[in-house]
Amino acid sequence: MAGNSCTGQPKATMTDPRFRIRPLQQVASACSGAMMTACFMTPLDVIKTRMQAQQQALLSKKCFLYCNGLMDHICPCGPDTPTPAPSKPSPRFSGTIDAFIKISRSEGLGSLWSGLSPTLISALPSTIIYFVAYEQFKARFTEFHYKYLSQLDAVRLETASDIPLPIPMLVPMLAGVTARILAVTCVSPVELIRTKMQSQRMTHAEMLGTVRQVVQSQGILGLWRGLPPTILRDVPFSGIYWTCYEFLKSTFNVVEPTFGFSFAAGAIAGSMAATITTPFDVVKTHEQIEFGEKFIFSDNPPKQMATQSVMSRLASIYRLGGIPAIFAGLGPRLFKVAPACAIMISSFEYGKSFFYHYNIDQHNRHNPTAQVGAGGRAKFD
Repeated sequence: MAGNSCTGQPKATMTDPRFRIRPLQQVASACSGAMMTACFMTPLDVIKTRMQAQQQALLSKKCFLYCNGLMDHICPCGPDTPTPAPSKPSPRFSGTIDAFIKISRSEGLGSLWSGLSPTLISALPSTIIYFVAYEQFKARFTEFHYKYLSQLDAVRLETASDIPLPIPMLVPMLAGVTARILAVTCVSPVELIRTKMQSQRMTHAEMLGTVRQVVQSQGILGLWRGLPPTILRDVPFSGIYWTCYEFLKSTFNVVEPTFGFSFAAGAIAGSMAATITTPFDVVKTHEQIEFGEKFIFSDNPPKQMATQSVMSRLASIYRLGGIPAIFAGLGPRLFKVAPACAIMISSFEYGKSFFYHYNIDQHNRHNPTAQVGAGGRAKFD
């Protein structure tokens, strides 16, 4: 952009309130990132889900857990399954490449993208809520920190557009956790209804009747019955991921990351978070399969479900297969999560940079006497 290279212009940063990315612009950035991530990563997650399901404890005649890095879905098994490929008996897999070859040969290459359309429909709202909420919470928590908790005076806060304020590491952790809880809480009832409709091919009228039945038998909280196991893994992962990502940005003094930097930082942060939370991922898979069998795909769901603590479930899994069982699917999960996080965050950051420069252009066009140059590193030809 020509305006960026003019000397004598004041430099702005992405934290400048005048050019900060608007919520609708964040929505557009998150939406494009979610679609790219889903298209690239769905095959890897199909493989990861199949390999993890090889454990005897995870086998189910009623349902299986399908996830693609953006959203998790409990899907039905059986002859009436809308996308029956995952429910076909599959051979034993010795690794990711072996699974890719065997699934492609036995079910066709297209089976690796099975469930992509409903995944996009369900994942986009969750991803948009998640990333937009994270940006909003991060901005609010940072302002709160420097207004009430930091020793810096208000003068520096007012000049934050010229001197970017460092982000305390507690801020991305809290923002990530809060945003993830908000996203899964908002989408959980929608996902429950979608899964019911998919399993029983309901009309919209029958779906509304099912919702009333759930509310009458379980109470309004029955629509959120699948929420705890979803939060179990996603919230710790989110807190760790954003903390690592913002730490890398701070370490290298990056305010407006390039596509390459955000891609690498996203992969590193995602790998660290995935490794630490893999035991939660295994427990979450167990719980969601059990939830699907007893509640979603049952004609007479119980009003109460016996619950186990995380430690007791981990102990049970350990007795079945030892440490390898606790970290089942770590390799495929890393193989999926690292590029998924890299694609998502780099696409999102690129969109933010695009709209940031767009906002500066709009400001300069409407204020010719108060031209401002961009202080970031990203360039758009």
